[in-house]
Amino acid sequence: MNIFDWFKRKPESEPRPLYYDIVCPYCFNKFEPDEVEFRASHHREDDEDYALREDARLNRYRARFGLDTIHDMEAVLRPQDVPEEHRIYSDQVLVGLNDRYGEVTRRRLCPHCHNELPVTAGKVPSNIISIVGASQVGKSVYMTALIHTLQNSTADRFDAACMPLTTEISRKFRMNYEEPLFERGDLLASTQKERMQEPFIFQFVFRDESKPPLTLVFFDVAGEGMVDQDYLGLHGQHIKNSAGILFMVDPLQIRSIRDRIRLKLGDTRGEWVSRYDEPRDVVLTLFSDFIAHQEDSKTDIPTAVVLTKSDMLESLRGDDGEYIKSNSNIFHNVVHRGHFDLDEYENIDGEIRRFIERVDRPFKGTMDVYFKDTAYFAVSALGSNPVEQKLQSVVSPIRVDEPFIWLMYKLNYIEGRRQT
Repeated sequence: MNIFDWFKRKPESEPRPLYYDIVCPYCFNKFEPDEVEFRASHHREDDEDYALREDARLNRYRARFGLDTIHDMEAVLRPQDVPEEHRIYSDQVLVGLNDRYGEVTRRRLCPHCHNELPVTAGKVPSNIISIVGASQVGKSVYMTALIHTLQNSTADRFDAACMPLTTEISRKFRMNYEEPLFERGDLLASTQKERMQEPFIFQFVFRDESKPPLTLVFFDVAGEGMVDQDYLGLHGQHIKNSAGILFMVDPLQIRSIRDRIRLKLGDTRGEWVSRYDEPRDVVLTLFSDFIAHQEDSKTDIPTAVVLTKSDMLESLRGDDGEYIKSNSNIFHNVVHRGHFDLDEYENIDGEIRRFIERVDRPFKGTMDVYFKDTAYFAVSALGSNPVEQKLQSVVSPIRVDEPFIWLMYKLNYIEGRRQT
């Protein structure tokens, strides 16, 4: 270390706000902590205000995702109806109420959908990660491989644990996604536009208690919806209130290399792909939905452009290096441990940027115009290309957690370091 480094002033960190705005991890509306409502901790048959009843707001949310109606629930209490001295605060955040019967409830509800909020809401930033992309790019498979990898290896490398927010989320993820793919080797069916997917909510909790937990919300929007204005209007809320975006791009979306990959893989069926929306179409839809309303018509949400199914690019690999160099970084798994490896990141980011610019310059140009902070990655959720919709080997994800680790770095949860 140079002796003059001792005299350099460290940049002062921004002062911690008294509280943070809450973004509901279920409906993605944003509000202040004192706007929350509460679920009563008990019910009484002799008091209509505390009788069991149907919660219309919660059931509207549940109906949207095809979930069963709940008929008997404890009453919803509003802080405005409770004297100030009966409101309970922690670190300037309203966290509980003492009701008229002296019973305390700490079950805070989103005022828009009446789902129960995480205990840390308002005390720490509400960081939501959105997965977006057109139809058939493999968002469901990537989400499954990513969460599986975060839970089983990545979290431990960063002295953390990745856990589902509720036991119901844990059960659904395990039964509908993780077990079919990782235990039975079954490919996941495409998310249908008619079937809206309830968010999968996980928390990345660090062992260091001075670090706040990072709430991860994976909302698998059906691909067709990403180019449908009405459909996106229902789900655009979660994108514009996100702290980071994972933007999925399938090599087969790119017209200039689609046929080349197909021929290299020996396909002769002639119906290899039914319909692919080009990546730029998704960007243009996002622009008209919310980016156009941002300052300078750009979004500063950190956005990782994730080239999926990177194993397919093996067929383009060659000594001439026209598309993929023979010594490409794409096919080598990389482990980031304790920090984000900036050298590895710059290598893969530079390679994929050059590749995208070569094969789909309109998309790259559109990203440059509308997004202020982007990084480019390549991942393979399966590790190999399925043949006739069947896996040929054990699922071995390649670099699937790297875009997420970059977002952790951008959100100041971890630091970036160089090898030298």
